[in-house]
Amino acid sequence: MSLKELINQCKEKDANAQSQLYKQYASKLFSLCLKYSKNYVEAEDNLQDAFVTIFNKIEQYKQKGSFEGWMKRIAINTALQRYRQVGVFNIIDENTIEDVSVEVDNDEVDLDFLLQIIQDLPDRYRLVFNLYVMDGFSHSEISKMLDISTGTSKSNLARARQILKQKIENYKANLNSQSL
Repeated sequence: MSLKELINQCKEKDANAQSQLYKQYASKLFSLCLKYSKNYVEAEDNLQDAFVTIFNKIEQYKQKGSFEGWMKRIAINTALQRYRQVGVFNIIDENTIEDVSVEVDNDEVDLDFLLQIIQDLPDRYRLVFNLYVMDGFSHSEISKMLDISTGTSKSNLARARQILKQKIENYKANLNSQSL
C-alpha cells in the first residue's frame, strides 16, 4: 500500500492503517523523542502522545510537503510542550553570551559517551542544543517553539556547549591518564 493510501485510510480512522503507520515510523520518531526527553520512559510517553496527536490531526495534512517531516514536527512539539508547561527556561541577558565551540575528534571520543553527555544536559540546555545543532533550527525558530527570547536560546546553547566541552576535556584527560 502506498503512503498516500495509508494516510487516506488513517484519515478514515482505520485501525489497521494506523497500526501500520505506527510500525513504519515509530522507531524514527522514538529516536527523535528521546533527544528531547529526560529519559527513555518519558520518550515513550512523548511518542505515544505524538501518535495520538498525529492520528487526531491527520486530516490537517494536505499531501503537501513531507509527511515524515510533518510527523517529526508534531513529535518535537509534543516533547517541548512538557517543558513549556513547567517553565525550565531562565531569561538571560543577551549581552552576557559567550560563544563556545566544541570540537570533537571522533577517534578519541566514543559516540555512546557523546550521546550520554548530551542526554545528561539540563533540560533547557539539551532542548536548545538539539534543536539548534542536531535539527538545524534557527534561534528565532527555537524562541518561538519554546516561548523564550532569542537571547535565552543563544545563551542556553552557549552554556550547553561549555558543559559539553568540559565533559569532553575531562573524558580525554581520563583516557590519556589511563594509557600512561
